[in-house]
Amino acid sequence: MGMFYFLTALVLLFLGYAVYGLFVEKVFGIDRTRPTPVQTKADGVDCMPLPPYKIFFIQLLNIAGLGPVFGPILGALYGPAALLWVVFGCIFAGAVHDFLTGAMSLRYGAASYPELIGRNLGPWVRWFMLLFSLFFMVLVGAVFVNGPAGLLAFKTGQLLQGSDGGAEVLAWLQTCPLAACISGEATAGRVLTFFFAVLIFLYYFLATVLPIDKIIGRIYPFFAILLLVMAFGLLGALLLNPAYSILPHVELSDFFRNLHPQGAPLWPLLFVTIACGAISGFHATQSPMMARCMRSEGQARLMFYGVMIAEGVLALIWVTIGLSFYGGDPAALQSAGAPAVVVSHASEGLLGSLVGGTLVFLGVVILPISTGDTAFRTGRLILADVLHWDQGPIWRRIALAVPLFLLGIYFAIGDFTAIWMAFGWANQSLACIALWAAAVWLRRRGRLHWIATLPALFMTTVCGSYLFYFKGFPFCWSMGAASSAGLLLAGLCFALFWSRGRAMPAGDEADY
Repeated sequence: MGMFYFLTALVLLFLGYAVYGLFVEKVFGIDRTRPTPVQTKADGVDCMPLPPYKIFFIQLLNIAGLGPVFGPILGALYGPAALLWVVFGCIFAGAVHDFLTGAMSLRYGAASYPELIGRNLGPWVRWFMLLFSLFFMVLVGAVFVNGPAGLLAFKTGQLLQGSDGGAEVLAWLQTCPLAACISGEATAGRVLTFFFAVLIFLYYFLATVLPIDKIIGRIYPFFAILLLVMAFGLLGALLLNPAYSILPHVELSDFFRNLHPQGAPLWPLLFVTIACGAISGFHATQSPMMARCMRSEGQARLMFYGVMIAEGVLALIWVTIGLSFYGGDPAALQSAGAPAVVVSHASEGLLGSLVGGTLVFLGVVILPISTGDTAFRTGRLILADVLHWDQGPIWRRIALAVPLFLLGIYFAIGDFTAIWMAFGWANQSLACIALWAAAVWLRRRGRLHWIATLPALFMTTVCGSYLFYFKGFPFCWSMGAASSAGLLLAGLCFALFWSRGRAMPAGDEADY
Protein backbone atom coordinates (compact mmCIF):
# COMPACT_ATOMS: atom_id res chain seq x y z
CA MET A 1 0.00 0.00 0.00
CA GLY A 2 2.94 2.34 0.56
CA MET A 3 3.59 2.61 -3.17
CA PHE A 4 -0.10 3.31 -3.77
CA TYR A 5 -0.06 6.15 -1.25
CA PHE A 6 3.06 7.68 -2.77
CA LEU A 7 1.76 7.49 -6.34
CA THR A 8 -1.61 8.91 -5.28
CA ALA A 9 0.14 11.88 -3.68
CA LEU A 10 2.23 12.38 -6.81
CA VAL A 11 -0.82 12.26 -9.08
CA LEU A 12 -2.67 14.73 -6.87
CA LEU A 13 0.17 17.24 -7.21
CA PHE A 14 0.11 17.03 -11.01
CA LEU A 15 -3.69 17.26 -11.05
CA GLY A 16 -3.39 20.29 -8.81
CA TYR A 17 -1.32 22.03 -11.48
CA ALA A 18 -3.54 20.94 -14.36
CA VAL A 19 -6.90 21.68 -12.71
CA TYR A 20 -6.64 24.04 -9.75
CA GLY A 21 -3.69 25.92 -11.23
CA LEU A 22 -5.73 26.62 -14.37
CA PHE A 23 -8.67 27.73 -12.20
CA VAL A 24 -6.46 30.15 -10.23
CA GLU A 25 -5.05 31.51 -13.49
CA LYS A 26 -8.56 32.25 -14.77
CA VAL A 27 -9.59 33.88 -11.49
CA PHE A 28 -6.58 36.19 -11.67
CA GLY A 29 -7.30 37.09 -15.28
CA ILE A 30 -4.04 36.40 -17.09
CA ASP A 31 -3.76 38.50 -20.26
CA ARG A 32 -1.32 37.05 -22.77
CA THR A 33 -1.44 40.21 -24.90
CA ARG A 34 -0.38 42.58 -22.12
CA PRO A 35 3.25 43.79 -22.33
CA THR A 36 5.47 42.50 -19.55
CA PRO A 37 8.16 44.50 -17.72
CA VAL A 38 10.89 43.02 -19.90
CA GLN A 39 9.15 44.62 -22.90
CA THR A 40 8.56 48.02 -21.26
CA LYS A 41 11.51 48.61 -18.95
CA ALA A 42 14.39 46.33 -20.00
CA ASP A 43 17.69 47.49 -18.47
CA GLY A 44 20.16 44.78 -19.50
CA VAL A 45 20.95 44.01 -15.85
CA ASP A 46 17.96 42.69 -13.92
CA CYS A 47 15.09 43.21 -16.37
CA MET A 48 16.06 41.23 -19.44
CA PRO A 49 14.51 38.30 -21.33
CA LEU A 50 15.61 34.76 -20.55
CA PRO A 51 14.59 31.49 -22.24
CA PRO A 52 11.63 29.78 -20.50
CA TYR A 53 13.70 26.76 -19.46
CA LYS A 54 16.20 29.02 -17.70
CA ILE A 55 13.43 30.92 -15.92
CA PHE A 56 11.94 27.60 -14.74
CA PHE A 57 15.20 26.23 -13.37
CA ILE A 58 16.33 29.54 -11.85
CA GLN A 59 12.97 29.98 -10.10
CA LEU A 60 13.11 26.39 -8.85
CA LEU A 61 16.56 26.84 -7.39
CA ASN A 62 15.68 30.30 -6.03
CA ILE A 63 12.80 28.98 -3.97
CA ALA A 64 14.23 25.55 -3.18
CA GLY A 65 17.87 25.17 -2.18
CA LEU A 66 17.96 22.76 0.74
CA GLY A 67 14.45 23.81 1.85
CA PRO A 68 12.55 20.88 0.27
CA VAL A 69 15.21 18.50 1.64
CA PHE A 70 15.82 19.35 5.30
CA GLY A 71 12.29 20.57 6.12
CA PRO A 72 10.52 17.44 4.82
CA ILE A 73 13.02 15.18 6.62
CA LEU A 74 12.16 16.92 9.89
CA GLY A 75 8.48 16.81 8.95
CA ALA A 76 8.70 13.05 8.38
CA LEU A 77 9.15 12.68 12.15
CA TYR A 78 5.41 13.30 12.43
CA GLY A 79 4.69 10.35 10.14
CA PRO A 80 2.63 10.16 6.93
CA ALA A 81 0.65 13.25 7.98
CA ALA A 82 3.59 15.19 6.51
CA LEU A 83 2.63 13.87 3.07
CA LEU A 84 -0.87 15.31 3.40
CA TRP A 85 0.51 18.75 4.29
CA VAL A 86 2.93 18.69 1.36
CA VAL A 87 0.21 17.75 -1.15
CA PHE A 88 -2.70 19.91 -0.01
CA GLY A 89 -0.56 22.73 1.33
CA CYS A 90 1.28 22.95 -1.97
CA ILE A 91 -1.84 22.87 -4.18
CA PHE A 92 -4.14 25.17 -2.22
CA ALA A 93 -1.69 27.43 -0.37
CA GLY A 94 1.92 27.44 -1.56
CA ALA A 95 1.39 27.34 -5.32
CA VAL A 96 -1.48 29.84 -5.07
CA HIS A 97 0.74 32.12 -2.99
CA ASP A 98 3.60 31.89 -5.50
CA PHE A 99 1.37 32.40 -8.53
CA LEU A 100 -0.55 35.38 -7.15
CA THR A 101 2.53 37.22 -5.89
CA GLY A 102 4.43 36.53 -9.11
CA ALA A 103 1.52 37.57 -11.33
CA MET A 104 0.88 40.69 -9.22
CA SER A 105 4.54 41.60 -9.60
CA LEU A 106 4.13 41.32 -13.39
CA ARG A 107 1.15 43.69 -13.26
CA TYR A 108 3.03 46.13 -11.05
CA GLY A 109 6.03 46.34 -13.39
CA ALA A 110 8.06 43.62 -11.60
CA ALA A 111 7.66 45.39 -8.25
CA SER A 112 9.40 43.81 -5.26
CA TYR A 113 7.73 42.23 -2.23
CA PRO A 114 7.34 45.38 -0.06
CA GLU A 115 5.74 47.23 -2.98
CA LEU A 116 3.23 44.41 -3.52
CA ILE A 117 2.32 44.58 0.15
CA GLY A 118 2.16 48.36 0.39
CA ARG A 119 -0.08 48.88 -2.63
CA ASN A 120 -2.66 46.54 -1.14
CA LEU A 121 -2.29 46.76 2.64
CA GLY A 122 -1.22 50.37 3.03
CA PRO A 123 1.95 52.48 3.43
CA TRP A 124 2.57 51.64 7.09
CA VAL A 125 2.58 47.93 6.35
CA ARG A 126 4.76 48.62 3.33
CA TRP A 127 7.47 50.33 5.37
CA PHE A 128 7.38 47.67 8.04
CA MET A 129 7.68 44.90 5.47
CA LEU A 130 10.46 46.80 3.72
CA LEU A 131 12.59 46.70 6.86
CA PHE A 132 11.49 43.17 7.73
CA SER A 133 12.14 41.72 4.26
CA LEU A 134 15.53 43.44 3.97
CA PHE A 135 16.54 42.03 7.34
CA PHE A 136 15.22 38.63 6.28
CA MET A 137 17.14 38.66 2.98
CA VAL A 138 20.43 39.56 4.69
CA LEU A 139 19.82 36.94 7.37
CA VAL A 140 19.13 34.24 4.75
CA GLY A 141 22.29 35.17 2.87
CA ALA A 142 24.38 35.14 6.04
CA VAL A 143 23.19 31.86 7.49
CA PHE A 144 23.90 30.05 4.23
CA VAL A 145 27.60 30.88 4.48
CA ASN A 146 28.73 29.05 7.61
CA GLY A 147 27.34 25.63 6.69
CA PRO A 148 29.00 25.29 3.27
CA ALA A 149 32.20 26.97 4.51
CA GLY A 150 32.41 24.57 7.42
CA LEU A 151 31.88 21.52 5.22
CA LEU A 152 34.47 22.69 2.70
CA ALA A 153 36.94 23.31 5.54
CA PHE A 154 36.28 19.84 7.01
CA LYS A 155 36.78 18.08 3.66
CA THR A 156 39.90 20.12 2.91
CA GLY A 157 41.34 19.27 6.33
CA GLN A 158 40.72 15.58 5.69
CA LEU A 159 42.51 15.75 2.36
CA LEU A 160 45.48 17.60 3.86
CA GLN A 161 45.80 15.14 6.74
CA GLY A 162 46.05 12.26 4.31
CA SER A 163 48.54 13.86 1.92
CA ASP A 164 52.29 14.32 1.91
CA GLY A 165 53.17 17.63 3.49
CA GLY A 166 49.61 18.14 4.67
CA ALA A 167 50.60 18.35 8.32
CA GLU A 168 53.00 21.21 7.52
CA VAL A 169 50.26 23.08 5.66
CA LEU A 170 47.84 22.67 8.57
CA ALA A 171 50.48 23.93 10.98
CA TRP A 172 51.23 26.92 8.74
CA LEU A 173 47.55 27.84 8.59
CA GLN A 174 47.55 28.54 12.32
CA THR A 175 50.14 31.30 11.87
CA CYS A 176 49.29 32.63 8.39
CA PRO A 177 47.97 36.21 7.89
CA LEU A 178 44.38 34.93 7.86
CA ALA A 179 44.82 33.63 11.41
CA ALA A 180 45.04 37.22 12.62
CA CYS A 181 41.40 37.71 11.54
CA ILE A 182 40.16 34.89 13.79
CA SER A 183 38.87 35.76 17.24
CA GLY A 184 39.93 33.22 19.83
CA GLU A 185 42.10 30.23 19.06
CA ALA A 186 43.19 30.18 15.40
CA THR A 187 42.99 26.47 14.67
CA ALA A 188 43.58 25.21 11.15
CA GLY A 189 39.90 24.28 10.85
CA ARG A 190 38.72 27.76 11.84
CA VAL A 191 41.17 29.42 9.47
CA LEU A 192 39.98 27.21 6.60
CA THR A 193 36.35 27.97 7.47
CA PHE A 194 37.11 31.70 7.45
CA PHE A 195 38.89 31.36 4.11
CA PHE A 196 35.99 29.59 2.44
CA ALA A 197 33.50 32.03 3.98
CA VAL A 198 35.44 34.89 2.37
CA LEU A 199 35.32 33.12 -1.01
CA ILE A 200 31.56 32.52 -0.68
CA PHE A 201 30.93 36.16 0.20
CA LEU A 202 33.02 37.24 -2.81
CA TYR A 203 30.91 35.00 -5.04
CA TYR A 204 27.74 36.41 -3.45
CA PHE A 205 28.90 39.93 -4.22
CA LEU A 206 29.60 39.17 -7.88
CA ALA A 207 26.26 37.38 -8.29
CA THR A 208 24.52 40.36 -6.67
CA VAL A 209 25.96 43.15 -8.81
CA LEU A 210 26.53 41.51 -12.22
CA PRO A 211 23.72 41.24 -14.82
CA ILE A 212 21.50 38.24 -14.17
CA ASP A 213 22.58 36.41 -17.32
CA LYS A 214 26.29 36.51 -16.44
CA ILE A 215 26.35 34.10 -13.46
CA ILE A 216 22.86 33.15 -12.26
CA GLY A 217 21.46 32.65 -15.75
CA ARG A 218 24.38 30.43 -16.73
CA ILE A 219 24.97 28.16 -13.75
CA TYR A 220 21.59 27.94 -12.00
CA PRO A 221 20.03 25.55 -14.55
CA PHE A 222 22.84 23.09 -13.86
CA PHE A 223 22.43 23.45 -10.08
CA ALA A 224 18.67 22.91 -10.40
CA ILE A 225 19.35 19.75 -12.38
CA LEU A 226 21.64 18.60 -9.54
CA LEU A 227 18.77 19.09 -7.09
CA LEU A 228 16.45 17.01 -9.30
CA VAL A 229 19.05 14.31 -9.98
CA MET A 230 19.73 13.99 -6.25
CA ALA A 231 16.05 13.49 -5.40
CA PHE A 232 14.98 11.29 -8.33
CA GLY A 233 18.21 9.28 -8.24
CA LEU A 234 17.59 8.36 -4.61
CA LEU A 235 13.92 7.61 -5.32
CA GLY A 236 14.90 5.32 -8.19
CA ALA A 237 17.48 3.54 -6.04
CA LEU A 238 14.88 3.12 -3.30
CA LEU A 239 12.43 1.56 -5.78
CA LEU A 240 15.02 -0.80 -7.26
CA ASN A 241 16.67 -1.93 -4.02
CA PRO A 242 14.91 -5.08 -2.71
CA ALA A 243 16.09 -4.28 0.83
CA TYR A 244 13.74 -1.31 1.02
CA SER A 245 10.09 -0.59 0.27
CA ILE A 246 8.14 2.63 -0.18
CA LEU A 247 6.40 3.76 3.04
CA PRO A 248 6.51 0.34 4.72
CA HIS A 249 3.98 -0.49 7.47
CA VAL A 250 1.95 2.65 6.73
CA GLU A 251 -1.79 2.33 7.25
CA LEU A 252 -4.48 4.76 6.15
CA SER A 253 -5.13 5.78 9.76
CA ASP A 254 -1.47 6.83 10.13
CA PHE A 255 -2.11 9.83 7.88
CA PHE A 256 -4.33 11.30 10.57
CA ARG A 257 -2.15 10.52 13.60
CA ASN A 258 0.82 12.21 15.20
CA LEU A 259 3.70 9.72 15.22
CA HIS A 260 6.41 12.07 16.49
CA PRO A 261 8.75 10.01 18.74
CA GLN A 262 8.90 12.72 21.41
CA GLY A 263 5.26 13.69 21.15
CA ALA A 264 5.90 17.15 19.70
CA PRO A 265 2.47 18.55 18.73
CA LEU A 266 1.57 18.15 15.10
CA TRP A 267 -0.41 21.39 15.31
CA PRO A 268 1.03 23.91 14.61
CA LEU A 269 4.65 22.68 14.42
CA LEU A 270 4.33 20.54 11.28
CA PHE A 271 3.01 23.51 9.29
CA VAL A 272 6.06 25.57 10.18
CA THR A 273 8.60 22.74 9.99
CA ILE A 274 7.72 21.99 6.35
CA ALA A 275 7.72 25.37 4.62
CA CYS A 276 9.46 24.87 1.26
CA GLY A 277 7.41 22.17 -0.44
CA ALA A 278 4.13 23.36 1.08
CA ILE A 279 4.17 27.17 1.47
CA SER A 280 7.02 29.60 2.08
CA GLY A 281 7.00 33.38 2.29
CA PHE A 282 10.57 33.49 0.99
CA HIS A 283 9.17 32.62 -2.44
CA ALA A 284 7.22 35.89 -2.64
CA THR A 285 10.48 37.79 -2.29
CA GLN A 286 12.09 35.81 -5.12
CA SER A 287 9.33 35.70 -7.75
CA PRO A 288 9.72 39.38 -8.79
CA MET A 289 13.27 38.54 -9.89
CA MET A 290 11.92 36.21 -12.56
CA ALA A 291 8.95 38.48 -13.33
CA ARG A 292 11.59 40.82 -14.77
CA CYS A 293 12.64 38.16 -17.31
CA MET A 294 9.31 36.83 -18.64
CA ARG A 295 8.08 37.67 -22.14
CA SER A 296 4.41 36.86 -21.51
CA GLU A 297 1.91 36.70 -18.66
CA GLY A 298 0.98 33.33 -20.13
CA GLN A 299 4.19 31.93 -18.60
CA ALA A 300 3.06 32.76 -15.07
CA ARG A 301 1.21 29.51 -14.28
CA LEU A 302 4.19 27.34 -15.23
CA MET A 303 6.89 29.57 -13.74
CA PHE A 304 5.16 30.28 -10.43
CA TYR A 305 2.39 27.74 -9.74
CA GLY A 306 4.15 24.99 -11.69
CA VAL A 307 7.57 25.50 -10.13
CA MET A 308 5.98 25.33 -6.68
CA ILE A 309 4.36 22.03 -7.64
CA ALA A 310 7.81 20.81 -8.74
CA GLU A 311 9.16 21.77 -5.32
CA GLY A 312 6.23 19.91 -3.76
CA VAL A 313 7.30 16.80 -5.68
CA LEU A 314 10.82 17.16 -4.27
CA ALA A 315 9.42 17.54 -0.74
CA LEU A 316 7.20 14.51 -1.29
CA ILE A 317 10.23 12.44 -2.31
CA TRP A 318 12.25 13.50 0.74
CA VAL A 319 9.43 12.79 3.20
CA THR A 320 9.13 9.36 1.57
CA ILE A 321 12.88 8.74 1.73
CA GLY A 322 12.98 9.84 5.36
CA LEU A 323 10.32 7.32 6.30
CA SER A 324 11.21 4.50 3.89
CA PHE A 325 14.99 4.34 4.45
CA TYR A 326 14.41 3.81 8.17
CA GLY A 327 11.67 1.21 7.78
CA GLY A 328 8.77 3.60 8.21
CA ASP A 329 9.74 4.26 11.83
CA PRO A 330 9.92 7.97 12.83
CA ALA A 331 11.83 6.98 15.97
CA ALA A 332 14.59 5.39 13.87
CA LEU A 333 14.63 8.49 11.68
CA GLN A 334 15.08 10.73 14.71
CA SER A 335 17.84 8.59 16.17
CA ALA A 336 19.78 8.89 12.90
CA GLY A 337 20.61 12.52 13.70
CA ALA A 338 20.33 15.88 11.97
CA PRO A 339 18.82 16.16 8.45
CA ALA A 340 22.29 16.49 6.89
CA VAL A 341 23.24 13.16 8.47
CA VAL A 342 20.03 11.56 7.17
CA VAL A 343 20.80 12.83 3.68
CA SER A 344 24.31 11.40 3.93
CA HIS A 345 23.15 8.01 5.25
CA ALA A 346 20.40 7.66 2.65
CA SER A 347 22.55 8.82 -0.27
CA GLU A 348 25.53 6.60 0.53
CA GLY A 349 23.31 3.70 1.53
CA LEU A 350 21.26 3.77 -1.68
CA LEU A 351 23.83 5.00 -4.22
CA GLY A 352 27.14 3.97 -2.68
CA SER A 353 29.84 6.03 -1.01
CA LEU A 354 31.31 7.38 -4.26
CA VAL A 355 28.16 8.52 -6.10
CA GLY A 356 26.04 9.18 -3.02
CA GLY A 357 28.84 10.87 -1.11
CA THR A 358 29.62 13.12 -4.06
CA LEU A 359 25.97 14.12 -4.42
CA VAL A 360 25.73 14.94 -0.73
CA PHE A 361 28.89 17.02 -0.80
CA LEU A 362 27.81 18.97 -3.88
CA GLY A 363 24.26 19.35 -2.64
CA VAL A 364 25.09 20.55 0.88
CA VAL A 365 27.64 23.03 -0.50
CA ILE A 366 25.98 24.32 -3.68
CA LEU A 367 22.29 24.38 -2.74
CA PRO A 368 22.56 26.69 0.29
CA ILE A 369 24.93 28.99 -1.62
CA SER A 370 22.36 29.22 -4.41
CA THR A 371 19.84 30.50 -1.85
CA GLY A 372 22.23 33.03 -0.32
CA ASP A 373 23.27 34.76 -3.54
CA THR A 374 19.72 35.42 -4.73
CA ALA A 375 18.78 36.62 -1.24
CA PHE A 376 21.38 39.38 -1.42
CA ARG A 377 20.40 40.19 -5.01
CA THR A 378 16.76 40.49 -3.94
CA GLY A 379 17.82 42.83 -1.13
CA ARG A 380 19.55 45.06 -3.68
CA LEU A 381 16.46 45.09 -5.91
CA ILE A 382 14.23 46.01 -2.96
CA LEU A 383 16.46 48.95 -2.10
CA ALA A 384 16.59 50.02 -5.77
CA ASP A 385 12.78 50.03 -5.95
CA VAL A 386 12.52 52.14 -2.81
CA LEU A 387 15.08 54.68 -3.96
CA HIS A 388 13.89 54.58 -7.60
CA TRP A 389 17.50 54.01 -8.66
CA ASP A 390 18.15 52.86 -12.18
CA GLN A 391 20.42 49.82 -11.88
CA GLY A 392 22.22 50.29 -15.18
CA PRO A 393 25.39 51.93 -13.80
CA ILE A 394 27.36 49.34 -11.86
CA TRP A 395 28.41 51.87 -9.22
CA ARG A 396 24.78 52.12 -8.13
CA ARG A 397 24.54 48.35 -7.75
CA ILE A 398 27.74 48.34 -5.72
CA ALA A 399 26.55 51.25 -3.58
CA LEU A 400 23.38 49.34 -2.65
CA ALA A 401 25.13 46.00 -2.20
CA VAL A 402 27.93 47.13 0.12
CA PRO A 403 25.77 48.00 3.18
CA LEU A 404 23.82 44.75 2.75
CA PHE A 405 27.05 42.74 2.75
CA LEU A 406 28.48 44.57 5.74
CA LEU A 407 25.35 43.66 7.69
CA GLY A 408 25.49 40.11 6.35
CA ILE A 409 29.11 39.69 7.47
CA TYR A 410 28.16 40.99 10.91
CA PHE A 411 25.42 38.36 11.17
CA ALA A 412 27.69 35.62 9.85
CA ILE A 413 30.34 36.16 12.54
CA GLY A 414 27.88 36.87 15.34
CA ASP A 415 25.72 34.64 17.50
CA PHE A 416 22.16 34.76 16.27
CA THR A 417 20.87 31.37 17.44
CA ALA A 418 17.75 32.97 18.91
CA ILE A 419 17.04 34.71 15.59
CA TRP A 420 17.46 31.45 13.70
CA MET A 421 14.96 29.76 16.02
CA ALA A 422 12.39 32.29 14.82
CA PHE A 423 13.36 31.86 11.16
CA GLY A 424 10.58 29.38 10.35
CA TRP A 425 7.92 31.52 11.97
CA ALA A 426 9.16 34.66 10.20
CA ASN A 427 9.16 32.84 6.87
CA GLN A 428 5.56 31.67 7.25
CA SER A 429 4.51 35.13 8.47
CA LEU A 430 5.82 36.58 5.20
CA ALA A 431 3.53 34.12 3.41
CA CYS A 432 0.53 35.17 5.53
CA ILE A 433 1.00 38.84 4.70
CA ALA A 434 1.51 38.10 0.98
CA LEU A 435 -1.72 36.07 0.90
CA TRP A 436 -3.67 38.88 2.60
CA ALA A 437 -2.28 41.36 0.05
CA ALA A 438 -3.30 39.04 -2.80
CA ALA A 439 -6.79 38.66 -1.28
CA VAL A 440 -7.17 42.46 -1.22
CA TRP A 441 -5.98 42.69 -4.84
CA LEU A 442 -8.57 40.13 -5.96
CA ARG A 443 -11.44 41.57 -3.93
CA ARG A 444 -10.90 45.08 -5.24
CA ARG A 445 -11.31 43.72 -8.76
CA GLY A 446 -14.44 41.74 -7.96
CA ARG A 447 -12.72 38.37 -8.32
CA LEU A 448 -12.91 35.24 -6.19
CA HIS A 449 -10.70 36.39 -3.33
CA TRP A 450 -11.35 33.22 -1.32
CA ILE A 451 -8.60 31.38 -3.20
CA ALA A 452 -6.20 33.62 -1.23
CA THR A 453 -8.34 34.46 1.81
CA LEU A 454 -8.85 30.86 2.98
CA PRO A 455 -5.14 29.89 2.97
CA ALA A 456 -4.38 33.29 4.54
CA LEU A 457 -6.79 32.52 7.40
CA PHE A 458 -5.28 29.07 7.88
CA MET A 459 -1.67 30.23 7.85
CA THR A 460 -2.42 33.19 10.12
CA THR A 461 -3.88 30.75 12.64
CA VAL A 462 -0.77 28.58 12.30
CA CYS A 463 1.65 31.48 12.80
CA GLY A 464 -0.37 32.94 15.66
CA SER A 465 -0.57 29.60 17.46
CA TYR A 466 3.15 28.99 16.92
CA LEU A 467 4.02 32.47 18.20
CA PHE A 468 2.17 31.99 21.47
CA TYR A 469 3.12 28.33 21.99
CA PHE A 470 6.74 27.85 20.92
CA LYS A 471 9.09 27.56 23.87
CA GLY A 472 11.75 29.73 22.25
CA PHE A 473 9.36 32.69 22.19
CA PRO A 474 8.41 34.85 25.20
CA PHE A 475 4.82 33.60 25.67
CA CYS A 476 5.02 29.79 26.08
CA TRP A 477 1.27 29.41 26.57
CA SER A 478 -0.55 26.09 26.68
CA MET A 479 -1.57 24.63 23.34
CA GLY A 480 -5.25 25.40 23.94
CA ALA A 481 -4.58 29.03 24.83
CA ALA A 482 -2.09 29.45 21.98
CA SER A 483 -4.52 27.99 19.42
CA SER A 484 -7.30 30.24 20.68
CA ALA A 485 -5.00 33.24 20.31
CA GLY A 486 -4.12 32.09 16.79
CA LEU A 487 -7.80 31.89 15.86
CA LEU A 488 -8.43 35.31 17.38
CA LEU A 489 -5.52 36.77 15.39
CA ALA A 490 -6.86 35.24 12.16
CA GLY A 491 -10.31 36.70 12.90
CA LEU A 492 -8.81 40.13 13.52
CA CYS A 493 -6.88 39.99 10.24
CA PHE A 494 -10.06 39.00 8.40
CA ALA A 495 -11.92 41.93 9.94
CA LEU A 496 -9.17 44.31 8.85
CA PHE A 497 -9.18 42.77 5.39
CA TRP A 498 -12.92 43.24 5.05
CA SER A 499 -12.83 46.79 6.39
CA ARG A 500 -10.46 47.92 3.64
CA GLY A 501 -13.42 47.89 1.29
CA ARG A 502 -13.41 47.36 -2.43
CA ALA A 503 -12.29 50.79 -3.60
CA MET A 504 -9.53 50.70 -6.17
CA PRO A 505 -6.62 52.92 -5.08
CA ALA A 506 -5.40 55.63 -7.44
CA GLY A 507 -2.88 54.28 -9.91
CA ASP A 508 -4.06 50.66 -9.73
CA GLU A 509 -6.71 50.92 -12.45
CA ALA A 510 -4.14 50.26 -15.16
CA ASP A 511 -3.43 46.73 -13.95
CA TYR A 512 -7.10 45.74 -13.87
